[in-house]
Amino acid sequence: MLDKYAEMLVEWNFKINLTAITDSEGIMTRHFEDSIAMLKYVDSPINSSLIDIGTGAGFPGMVLKIIRPDLKITLLDSLNKRISFLNTVSDKLCLDINTVHLRAEDGGKLSKYRERFDIACARAVSNMRELSEYCIPYVKVGGQFVSLKGPDVVDELVLARPAIGTLGGKVNSVCNYTISDGSGRNIIIVDKVKPTPIQFPRISAKIAKKPL
Repeated sequence: MLDKYAEMLVEWNFKINLTAITDSEGIMTRHFEDSIAMLKYVDSPINSSLIDIGTGAGFPGMVLKIIRPDLKITLLDSLNKRISFLNTVSDKLCLDINTVHLRAEDGGKLSKYRERFDIACARAVSNMRELSEYCIPYVKVGGQFVSLKGPDVVDELVLARPAIGTLGGKVNSVCNYTISDGSGRNIIIVDKVKPTPIQFPRISAKIAKKPL
């Protein structure tokens, strides 16, 4: 299934910008291997519900569904063209996936998504302070927010800790690993220990202009 997914990714990339990595080895290593690594560090019991915020081309959510069909996966993205791609992949591979075309800050206010998921994850370059406000509202108390990051997270996490606490989270652990091309990665795991205050998430302009 991963081979077919990679093939469709390259095919659709001619129509919409999904990824700068289009060689098969790069896709398998820097997208698929990196996504699968999450399962090594994050406890995800059978039938866990997971929402991938700003999923883009489906990393890590689509990959996780292929590897763990039992997971109840929701893929959220603000760009409808990406959602069309994800729906096509899901149909072709016969995957039971829910796709949502919404901005993250809007979905986090809706009762059908707010504090409904065991896990919310994001594989993004956004600063951890801002990313936490987008993602933590989706996690139920007792669940986890998982951020897949690059090699340098120490300073970013120091700045983000007060925001994480305000949003109802508590940093559990930071897991470093290296993928097979030698690139360093980190997974930040945040436990949801109390409900997120109703005023969060704010609109994106406020999140960017005045991060928590």
